[in-house]
Amino acid sequence: MSAPGRVYLVGAGPGDIDLLTGRAYKAVVEAEVILYDRLIPPGLIDHAHPDAELIYVGKEGRGPSMPQAEIDRLLVEHGRAGKRVVRLKGGDPFVFGRGGEEALLLREAGIPFEVVPGITSGIAAPAYAGIPVTHRDRASAVALITGHEDPAKPESAIDWPALAAFPGTLVFYMGIGQLPRIAERLIAAGRDADEPAAVIERGTLPDQRTVVATLSTIAERAAAEGFRPPSITLVGSVAALREEGVRWFEERPLAGRSVAVTRARAQASGLATRLRALGAVALETPAIKIVPVDVGVALDPSGYDLVCLTSPNGVRLLFERLAAGGRDARALAGATVAAIGPGTARALREHGVVADVVPERFVAESLVEALAGVPVRRALVARARVARDVLPDALRARGAEVDVVELYETVAEQLDAGERAAAGAADYVTFTSSSTVRFFLDALGGADAISPRTRLVSIGPVTSATLREHGLEPHVEASEHDVDGVVAALLADAAS
Repeated sequence: MSAPGRVYLVGAGPGDIDLLTGRAYKAVVEAEVILYDRLIPPGLIDHAHPDAELIYVGKEGRGPSMPQAEIDRLLVEHGRAGKRVVRLKGGDPFVFGRGGEEALLLREAGIPFEVVPGITSGIAAPAYAGIPVTHRDRASAVALITGHEDPAKPESAIDWPALAAFPGTLVFYMGIGQLPRIAERLIAAGRDADEPAAVIERGTLPDQRTVVATLSTIAERAAAEGFRPPSITLVGSVAALREEGVRWFEERPLAGRSVAVTRARAQASGLATRLRALGAVALETPAIKIVPVDVGVALDPSGYDLVCLTSPNGVRLLFERLAAGGRDARALAGATVAAIGPGTARALREHGVVADVVPERFVAESLVEALAGVPVRRALVARARVARDVLPDALRARGAEVDVVELYETVAEQLDAGERAAAGAADYVTFTSSSTVRFFLDALGGADAISPRTRLVSIGPVTSATLREHGLEPHVEASEHDVDGVVAALLADAAS
């Protein structure tokens, strides 16, 4: 029999992936088996090792779920098999997460375990709603209460008179379905019916919603506005602080706006993260995929007096090809290095190369103009397989010998029905290249699949021209033709 493995009872936090702890992330990426719940941050499971066994054990309110006994069996089975197992839970495993029960089970089975705490939603959701659960003048204590007790219990374990008399903030988890009863029991036990109360739905996520009312009216208000699980209910005078100026989450510049990001998956997450930090619901709908060409084939740039790079992808793959031949940035010594745009120049700097020429406008025509005074005898243009020939044609017209090296090709990325529907109905769709336009429209089945109210954001004139070729007029065009320019243009349009 193999030696037992180790089980990690991991709290994934309240929903915003940026609130995940470093220890929790490390456990996820190193796990061999992950048993994960429904309420974990979107996209977190994508960081698991490709060979990890992923087992969904999520529990749906009022819906089907895996019995706890089966979850227990799986934890013991994989732990005894010597695996590194992560039991991944929303929030904190020891705050209404049954982590204590699972820890006792593992101890009894002789399986080593470790607890990785997470930020609990009862604290985080109110904070994102602008409600501190404690305040020196209003609440010196906070009570965390489950609003959904075990139905097998013969009677409630909650002491309603004690809660009604509690001198501080009450935070109920999983209680939206029981909210009328909770309010009724508290008021009947002596809690002030006019005390402020709040319900926070999908706390810390971009589409978080909050409603504030009194204890006697909060259930009616939440029902009228269609609040659903997962929601946190808070009762206490601190709830009034939201309207007194502590609210901040909804005041971010893109709060509540949905933005579809059509970049390649490896690049989309960076832009999506920036948009989420500004309050947007960022929809990662990558229409393209970057596929390297001639992987592992060495590239020798010596002998060229001009080397042109047209994208950050090109820079990354150029250096991979250099490395395949045992070379590094020194192979570019003696050549004039030109980059289209600051993003490409930034990628070069990450490899220790400062671009000699970066045009003011980030299109091939501007690079041709910028190179007008640069002597060119022999040039290397490293780019995508399908690209405009403006630059190599202009250099050849000057009498230069030009070699075009195709480092990668852009191909279609498949989108599922849900991704297509969400992107077509988004408030904004961002396009960072002509290929994102073509492949995105192909994935959606044509321009008619985009809502008339959706605003189209283009990175620059070439991408805008491609949109027009497909019968679409860009509503927003970045003046700086890079991702920073796209974000700036989007912010300006949202504020107008």
